[in-house]
Amino acid sequence: MFSPCWRIFGIIATSLSALVLADAAANGNKTHLNPTIPGWHSDPSCVFVPEWDDTFFCVTSTFLVTPAIPVHASKDLVNWRLASHALTRETQWPHFNTTGQNEGIFAITLRFHQGTFYAITFFVSDGSNPLPPGLLFKTTDPFDDAAWSDPVLFRPGNIDPDLFWDDDNVPYMTCAESFISTIDLDTGALGPVTQLWNGTGDRNPEGPHVYKKDGWYYLLIAEGGTEVNHTVTMARSRTLTGTYVGFEGNPVLTNKNTGQYFQTVGHADLFKDGTGHWWASALATRSGPEWVNYPMGREMVVTPATWEEGQFPVISPVRGSESAWALPVSKNVRGRGPIYGTPDVFDFAPGTALPTNLLFWRWPNLSSFTISPPGHPNTLRISPSPDISSGVDPISFIARLQTDTLFEYSVDVSFAPTQLDEEAGITVFLTQLQHIDLGIVQVVDKLNHGMLQLRLRTTGGGNFGAAPPAVVHPIPNSWRAAPITLAVRADNDTHYTFSASSNSGLGRIVLGALPATIVSGGTGPFTGTLLGAYATANNGTGTTPAFISSWRYTGIAQKIDNHTFVPSW
Repeated sequence: MFSPCWRIFGIIATSLSALVLADAAANGNKTHLNPTIPGWHSDPSCVFVPEWDDTFFCVTSTFLVTPAIPVHASKDLVNWRLASHALTRETQWPHFNTTGQNEGIFAITLRFHQGTFYAITFFVSDGSNPLPPGLLFKTTDPFDDAAWSDPVLFRPGNIDPDLFWDDDNVPYMTCAESFISTIDLDTGALGPVTQLWNGTGDRNPEGPHVYKKDGWYYLLIAEGGTEVNHTVTMARSRTLTGTYVGFEGNPVLTNKNTGQYFQTVGHADLFKDGTGHWWASALATRSGPEWVNYPMGREMVVTPATWEEGQFPVISPVRGSESAWALPVSKNVRGRGPIYGTPDVFDFAPGTALPTNLLFWRWPNLSSFTISPPGHPNTLRISPSPDISSGVDPISFIARLQTDTLFEYSVDVSFAPTQLDEEAGITVFLTQLQHIDLGIVQVVDKLNHGMLQLRLRTTGGGNFGAAPPAVVHPIPNSWRAAPITLAVRADNDTHYTFSASSNSGLGRIVLGALPATIVSGGTGPFTGTLLGAYATANNGTGTTPAFISSWRYTGIAQKIDNHTFVPSW
């Protein structure tokens, strides 16, 4: 139940949204709101495929999250569904046992050629994995997880591989620092390497994409690092291997050195819709130039572009509300779940599968998650892992992305621990080293008797600094007979409020509000916040499972400018 302040906010936000729509109508185009796919969806790469019912497909980075490499589908660049994941089977790539919290599946390029989809990426690890880190997945059905192949392995010279077919259908792979070579799409064998262009001189020339248009080969790259100096630059050549000459008007896209709310704009890709209009996808951070508070991390934005014959493209600067090419609104897009933005209402009924938007950190021990076990219908049983804050072993944690500036997330928890330090609850999670947990935990009192407590505890501090002290509160005896609802709510864009209440209607306890800067930056500069449930023995010997039910997530509003909110979409 939302408070009156939510209803007042809804009136204000609806009015702001109406003004935005009126402005678009006056310009003769449609309003496009960013982020296009809210929440942590970084490094987007997109294609428009007429052969698949005029559908746009985009992929985004996943780092250590599984299932990995989500393929998003839309017919209007507004309404999106999950089409599939290219990496869903541990047998496809079991090597997620890397120690870094920002390693794993880096930027993916998605391309469609002669009836086949290709997702090419790079797996970053701590060096313990001797296998080639380049991975190339293929499918002829982008709506079927099982149809994605095992990866073809190759050894690129750097991160961010791209695929390009020349007019003779020879495929080429380009990677960061613009090294290009032919690639055998069946064996992964690479040909001789040539460097095309090293950018304008800024650091980290990466994220390359090659296009051919009007007799020119165009090279698009990202420069400046994926922070507030992030930019998109381009060069072109009459031949594929160069010499490439940089555009005099570079950068073609950036928000650096501005006061815009959307910052870190970069790592772009260009694609054309069915009407011949061009678009650019990119990543951006809703942080303002301060770049301190951005719990959702790097998100996917889309902005219109014009690309006249023989010229470099002109890409519209990324804003929260833009006037863009008009595409017919369509929710009639295939997918494996509801339109993104639909509230989570998960009751884990017998015979059902885990919802498609739920995620794990590394490959999970699937036996730790059981839907409606005997005697506990309409619950998800989570068996505890030794810890959730260290190590590379599977952790008992299941989550969804935070996808809204203002939201409410809650679950009901039935948990009867028998050993010291057994714990279950909900978490606002950026990495294993940086998260905020509201748990039910078994502790001992001064008489060495076991007692249950609510505990709000922070691991790591991120951009906030040192982790704040834990807050504990005894669980009333009157709450013991029913599940306890644990909830986190973002009342504004700077803080999360944590609370617990009894399903028996016997009151509510607010544990406190903690700043979102705790889950911004720090050990997770490339990732974004997940919201989920966990069970842990806190490195003890406990094995008591938790039973999770009534999983609910409702997005309320999106902040799209320094002072502008609109209702969630």
